Amino acid sequence: MEIKSKLWIEVNGEPVFGRGRRFLLHAIDTYGSINQAAKEINISYRKAWSYIKAMEERLGIKLVKRQAGGRNGGGAVLTEDAREFLKKYEQMEEGIRETVDEKFKKIFY
Repeated sequence: MEIKSKLWIEVNGEPVFGRGRRFLLHAIDTYGSINQAAKEINISYRKAWSYIKAMEERLGIKLVKRQAGGRNGGGAVLTEDAREFLKKYEQMEEGIRETVDEKFKKIFY
């Protein structure tokens, strides 16, 4: 038996960030492409783009630097703000997991 927990961030009752959007940002960082990242996590480019836009608007920070396609091709990279936000989110995620695991063991074992 094991316990699972989820963490997400909301602004004014609207979801801003959670596990799926973390996967999206990591995939953008890995592939340097919103399109390829979207394919990797099985969502449409349009949905990925809408997630990025919503996150940036609600958080008030730029997360992804985009370069339109063309002769040399396009691309996308995470901003330093995005990297810092991911780092903090992952620290929160780990802390919550540790706390929940500890509480679970105390109660169920």
